[in-house]
Amino acid sequence: MNALVGLLSHRCNFYIATMAIWRPNLDLNSSNRASAIADAIATDIASGRLAVGDRLPPQRILAWTLGLSPNTVMRAYDEARRRGLVAGEVGRGTYVRAQVPALPRGGLTPLSRSPDGPVDFSRNLPFTGAAAEELAATLAQLGKEPGLADFLDRGEERVRAPQLAAAAAFLGRLGLDISPPSITLANGGQQGVFAALMALSRPGDALVVEALTYQPIMAMALHFGLRLVPAAMDGEGVLPDAFEAAVRRSGARLAYLMPTLHTPTTATLGLERRRQIAAIAERRDVTVIEDDVFGFLPRQRPVPIAALAPSRTVFVTSVSKSMAPGLRVGYVAAPSHLLPAIETAVAVSSWMPPPLMAEIARRWIVDGTGARLNAAQQAHAARRQLLARRLLGNRPYLADPDGLHLWLPLPPEWQMGSFAAAASEAGVRVNAGDLFAVGADKPSAVRLCLSYEMDDRRVEDGLAIIADLLAGGGRMVT
Repeated sequence: MNALVGLLSHRCNFYIATMAIWRPNLDLNSSNRASAIADAIATDIASGRLAVGDRLPPQRILAWTLGLSPNTVMRAYDEARRRGLVAGEVGRGTYVRAQVPALPRGGLTPLSRSPDGPVDFSRNLPFTGAAAEELAATLAQLGKEPGLADFLDRGEERVRAPQLAAAAAFLGRLGLDISPPSITLANGGQQGVFAALMALSRPGDALVVEALTYQPIMAMALHFGLRLVPAAMDGEGVLPDAFEAAVRRSGARLAYLMPTLHTPTTATLGLERRRQIAAIAERRDVTVIEDDVFGFLPRQRPVPIAALAPSRTVFVTSVSKSMAPGLRVGYVAAPSHLLPAIETAVAVSSWMPPPLMAEIARRWIVDGTGARLNAAQQAHAARRQLLARRLLGNRPYLADPDGLHLWLPLPPEWQMGSFAAAASEAGVRVNAGDLFAVGADKPSAVRLCLSYEMDDRRVEDGLAIIADLLAGGGRMVT
């Protein structure tokens, strides 16, 4: 044993002596050293102490240097990978993925749009369009009406009832015949999903998801102590046989799916597959959380799974993708036996959605403003997709004409992490495919979000850089 310790000590000392080893400045008062190391990685990337492509020390070396257990450093690297700060490749180790803005604790990034700096293809937000002008008119009208104080109260029934009626009409446009009492309001679609998971799961439960899934679901699962079980996909979306196999082997009673304009792959599940998923949910006693936040963007789409299996589906959508990103109003439709628990979860996590914001959404649904803003989002998305087709040429990628993002498989000469790092160095932020992967299979692809940037010229510049990187065969074309 002493000989083994001596050999390890010799190897670590040799590594430290021959290589410039990164050593974090740790908060010695932290009760969670793994989280403190991940925070230090984020801080050093933001400050420039760690650069894109820098390799972090092997876990056992850093553990020896800091006097910590290898498991602590392993958890730290896993947390940094979850935040998107680092990536790992066989034979290369763990390295810095991309330059990121300064991160507050918790790994959240600011959502403000900047006309300067790197072209940002990493954030899947719609554009604001004419929403500001519409908002000014709506607020002016509200100011002339009596009873304005009702919207500053705690959700009076005389305010809430017409808002739920508008929500039912909104969902009806997707083919859902939902009565207002079957709907609750949330602070956006993401809180709707969060509340559904809070209400319907317990620590240790299995949650079946697509093999590539919406990244915040991973953070939610970690928070609630859920086991993510991936179901394989193809170009249309989740495979019904794989979905049922995942349910069967895990014993899951809960699933999360995004069947329309899936993030990150852009896939939309066809009607027949939706019927099969609905039948499996009925047969296997599985509740499906159907995330449909992009559902109003496609001009044509199948009916939701919730229309096919209403007793087995919690349907979540919002107005942020179809109207304006800052209008944080979500709608959750659920079977009567599940809705009270979800309403409680919304109340526990945020007390209530702001009645004034929900009223703006109601008015825009009723008076046609929402439909106009949604049409503008569709036109914006279509224009950006045409830019991508022109600048990326015949390179294969997945996209929907009405979608806000695209999914770009990489040629064999590019490793995913290296491509994301090279794009960042060239002034373009992208999402590497491993950020969305559940399980061991890591797709060699990146997601490009086309709607976040305000100026078409910046989008063109960013796409041109991506095209040059792809044409360079693993190096930048100059």
